[in-house]
Order: sequence, then structure tokens, then C-alpha cells
Amino acid sequence: MSEGFALGVLVAAVLAAGLIAGLFYSYSVSVMPGLARADARTYVEGMRGINVAILNGWFALSFGGAPVLALAAGLLHLPASLRPALPWIAAGFVLLLVMIIVTMTISVPLNNALDAGGTDFAAVRERFENAWVRWNNVRTFVSIAGFGCLVWALVVHARA
Repeated sequence: MSEGFALGVLVAAVLAAGLIAGLFYSYSVSVMPGLARADARTYVEGMRGINVAILNGWFALSFGGAPVLALAAGLLHLPASLRPALPWIAAGFVLLLVMIIVTMTISVPLNNALDAGGTDFAAVRERFENAWVRWNNVRTFVSIAGFGCLVWALVVHARA
């Protein structure tokens, strides 16, 4: 493959990682603090609505695309001339993989429990809110770190 193609895939990985990091960041600094001000029914119904709305192609493209594109960029940077960027790409990939694991093993089960929790909104919120916010902050941190690693990989690639 050409160096231009490898660079293009890396740029796509950076864009996808930036989008997903920005999404989780916006939850951490605005969505969840805003919902925290609501009564239990509004909070639970709001989160239930968000959990339905987020399941769309645009979310899937950045959420799944970021680690897939990072992996592809890593493979394309195996040739010796491109290898200086590889450690940063690998770190970005691993961090984005952690984001996927946290989402699939913690956030999604919490979302499912919220959806199935019934109409005792105070109890449903009590079982959901603190854990979901804590783990969203973890995936925010790792996705931002992954994005940062991929951005630095671009810098290293440009210098190579």
C-alpha cells in the first residue's frame, strides 16, 4: 500500500476517534449534569429516549469505526519507513478497545437494566446513575487518550 493511503486511513481513524471522544465528553460535561437536575421520572425517561436515539448508523460509524480504523492504520504502518508512528497508533487502538470493552460490558448492561427497570423511577435511577456516570467518565478519559495518541501518530508520521 502507498504511504498516502496509510496516511488517509490514519486521518480517518483520528476523525472517528475525535467524534467518539467528543460524544462521551459531552455526556460527561453537559448531558449527565443536566439530567442530574431533573426529577427521577424525567431522568429515567430521558435516558431511555437517549439510549434508543443513539443506536444509529452515525454513532456506529464512529464508535466501531475508530478502533477498526486505528487497527487498519497500524497494519498499514508496519513498513519500516512508516513504523515510527506505529507505537502511537497501537496505543490509540488499545485505548479505543478499552472504550469498546467498557461500553459493552458495563454501559450497555446498565442501559438495558434501565430500560427494563419498570416505573419505580427513583429506584431505577438509584441503581443506574452513579455507576453509569462513573464508567462514562472512564470511557471519556480512555477515548480522549486514544484520540490524543492517534493525533500524535499523525505528527510522527509527518516527521518520518
